[in-house]
Amino acid sequence: MTAYKLLSLPELQDLIAQWRATGQRIVFTNGCFDLMHPGHVEYLEAARAQGDRLVIGLNSDRSVRALKGERRPILPEAARARLLAALAAVDAVVIFDEDTPADLIAQLRPDVLAKGADYQAHEVVGADFVQSYGGRVALIEFVEGYSTSEIVRRIRRDRDK
Repeated sequence: MTAYKLLSLPELQDLIAQWRATGQRIVFTNGCFDLMHPGHVEYLEAARAQGDRLVIGLNSDRSVRALKGERRPILPEAARARLLAALAAVDAVVIFDEDTPADLIAQLRPDVLAKGADYQAHEVVGADFVQSYGGRVALIEFVEGYSTSEIVRRIRRDRDK
């Protein structure tokens, strides 16, 4: 059971304080993670390799709809969180409802902020803040050929044939 990895913000803050007390480096990344695929898994493993603990900020259903449209997410937040928590590379998952993770990043103060290499460091939400206290931004290469949006398009196209 991986429910112990699904945390509220106060629970996560307490856990991060325990990890930091033992000198562990916290990596944070965020996303919708709708329809998990091998590209997600490889991305998260590479992000985890940037430190000792990997924390995922998961967009709530409301924030996914705001970002991706009314037909998303495909899977509800509880299912997406459960799938992420089942991965060995993931140490904690917290759901956030805002359109960006800026407030969450400010409250967690990760040592490393990981994002896909389709961004440049100055485009990553929270990058300036993390760098202001000596943290760093890690841009993680994506695995070619995997995209949730493309999978959804393919399913809908096949369905409409």
